[in-house]
Amino acid sequence: MNKKLLSGSFWLSFGSVFSRALGILYLIPWLAMMGSKENINSAQALFNSTYNIYAIFLSLGMAGFPSAIARKVAMYNGKGEFANSQKIFKLGLGLMCISGLICALILYIAAPIFAANSPVVSQRDSVIAIRSMVPAIAILPAMSVIRGWFQGNQDLKPFGISQLWEQVFRVLFILVSSYLLIYIFHTSYVVAVYASVFAAFAGAIASYIYLIAHYRVKLPEYRMNLKSSKDPMLVNVRKIFMTITYESIPFVIVGAGINLCQIIDQLFFKQIMQGALGLSAAYTQQVYTAFSANPSKLTSVIIALAAAIAGSSLPLLATVNAGGQKQDVQRYLTDNINYLIFIVFPISTIFSALSFEANGIFFFFSKDGALFLAYNIWQSLIMAIAVNGLTVLQALRYSKKAMSYLLVGLIIKMCLQYPFVFIWQGTGAIMATNIAFLVICILVYRKIGKVFTIEFKKFMPNILLNIFFLIIVTVSQFVIASVYIPQTKLMALLYSVIFGLYAGLLYFVISKKFGFWNKIFG
Repeated sequence: MNKKLLSGSFWLSFGSVFSRALGILYLIPWLAMMGSKENINSAQALFNSTYNIYAIFLSLGMAGFPSAIARKVAMYNGKGEFANSQKIFKLGLGLMCISGLICALILYIAAPIFAANSPVVSQRDSVIAIRSMVPAIAILPAMSVIRGWFQGNQDLKPFGISQLWEQVFRVLFILVSSYLLIYIFHTSYVVAVYASVFAAFAGAIASYIYLIAHYRVKLPEYRMNLKSSKDPMLVNVRKIFMTITYESIPFVIVGAGINLCQIIDQLFFKQIMQGALGLSAAYTQQVYTAFSANPSKLTSVIIALAAAIAGSSLPLLATVNAGGQKQDVQRYLTDNINYLIFIVFPISTIFSALSFEANGIFFFFSKDGALFLAYNIWQSLIMAIAVNGLTVLQALRYSKKAMSYLLVGLIIKMCLQYPFVFIWQGTGAIMATNIAFLVICILVYRKIGKVFTIEFKKFMPNILLNIFFLIIVTVSQFVIASVYIPQTKLMALLYSVIFGLYAGLLYFVISKKFGFWNKIFG
């Protein structure tokens, strides 16, 4: 595999996956501080419904500029026009400062509307929680452009490490503030949720500090590049603004695709459950927490990993595509898909095998909860494959196609949501999402194969390897579960570590024996 792609994937994966892992591990002490099972479910529903709205507004605030900036910078650098890259970066930074402030104001005003339609019991609590995200929304879009600059320059280390810094400080703020509020000041767990939501602002400040420091370190290199750059050709600032804005619209929609799907669940689930089925607000909140709020915390790692793999491919693909190097594009695409299958599929397999234990460690030992988690894990694999394909299309200047394919999937989700939830409730919402993203996968990879003549039969050995691994892991877990099932969090954790190590070692041995390990990492 191309070393540059592998290096980029490592740094993006390092920052993204470890920050996600940190965002999962903190749940154990944080939920323990919430108290009773009812408080935990309420806290999760309130926190998750707030973050879904925050994610949408963050996507709107960034308006797809980070990806657009990365692609433009990579393209101009490939042509030796570093001065143009720098001009694009500065323009995007200014626009994102304004955009962040506007979106923060809109979120503050619209908070009551979102709260009224979210599957939480207390509308007042939801309003305050949503408004606690406003400071983060105001400053994060500009920070994302700085990350886009580094990504476009194929300097992916600061991108990944800044994510880690952001998450470390965010988690520290969540745990310390929750402990102080609950155990020292004896406030309600709801107030601790407000502070935990506000922690996104603290994490953003920490990330800013790291990114600015790294930029200062790289400044001499940028000045040297500027001296050797061709003369800047971008003189019409208005045209630059209009071009980036126009090109960013597909990036906004595609970037917010999964969040839009989650928002459909969040804003329509309550209406179907309470309006059409006549079920209580408390029961609706409980089901929403079980099928969405709880599992999405854990499965986000899978999607983050796919996004990291795709993100590392974006500047490389943009550069070789701009140079008209079709064979290099084909090679990078093949590497990208092979890497995705080889990494994400076995992680999903191991995770799903341990769904009962994982659900017990973080939440409660429940067969229904474990089943919902397993459903969500495989749903996340489908989403991960779709996200990778959509990102690749954007890098290859097919952003409008990527947007149209995603919109087709969202329309399918909207059409299936009511009948599926009406019949199967939480499971129905998951099924509707699965079908929608399967259609997206088919459309995306058919387009990639057709335009760049990718032979998908080349990936069959990799897929068959993972199917074989899936069968072995599933049978192993079934046999063990027939004689032993952990019943405490500590034993579930120990069991998960041991089983995970066994499964990981097994995958390494199998892939090494059949030559896949050297093919992917050699």
